[in-house]
Amino acid sequence: MAEQVREWVRAARHVVVLTGAGMSAESGVPTFRDSQTGLWAKFDPQQLATEDAFRANPAMVWDWYAHRREAIAKVQPNAGHRALAGFAQRHPGRLTLVTQNVDGLHQRAGSEGVLALHGNIAQDRWLDTPRNCCNADAAAAGSPPYCDRCGNMRRPAVVWFGEMLPVDVLEAAEAAARRSDLMLVVGTSGMVHPAAGLPRLTQGRVVVINPGDTVLDAAAEVVLRGTAATLLPKLLED
Repeated sequence: MAEQVREWVRAARHVVVLTGAGMSAESGVPTFRDSQTGLWAKFDPQQLATEDAFRANPAMVWDWYAHRREAIAKVQPNAGHRALAGFAQRHPGRLTLVTQNVDGLHQRAGSEGVLALHGNIAQDRWLDTPRNCCNADAAAAGSPPYCDRCGNMRRPAVVWFGEMLPVDVLEAAEAAARRSDLMLVVGTSGMVHPAAGLPRLTQGRVVVINPGDTVLDAAAEVVLRGTAATLLPKLLED
């Protein structure tokens, strides 16, 4: 079946690739819960990754994200990340990459125009609507950095529990899915919405690539059991 999928990739006019946590597993990126080690083992990540938690104890939440950023900075993109970047570079305009991951490994591998549904953990933004005095480059040092005039704080540029996905990013992902004639769903369980609904928007074929069962298997024309780093280089080679 892998050879059949390779033929579909070659023939497709527009391929959408949706990636989840399994995409980065072989790079050694700790999952959301696996990142709870050492001093953080006693904390529930779902109680840290919220706006309420940040407002209640900004230093603690900021330091937790610093811990996660440090862990991610130590890993490298794997062969799957590089295969996607290479395909897009060889075939401009034929691939749209949508990811649920916040680790930035697709971008570090060379992929451009990544639609990061849940943001990027390496980036910050203002917690509240910035005023004229809010200048990210001049933010006062602290945990977190802040505007020394109004007190507005910098926060990780990720989507927290209870927050909406960035509307422009989600709409771009949905539009890409609708015009695709092939969608590869890689390393995701298919349980997190609205990302899990994207494969249902395509009029083309859906291929699931994952080591284990997913809730999207039934909607796929082909299911390939294996990892992103193993299968994507083979499927995307010219």
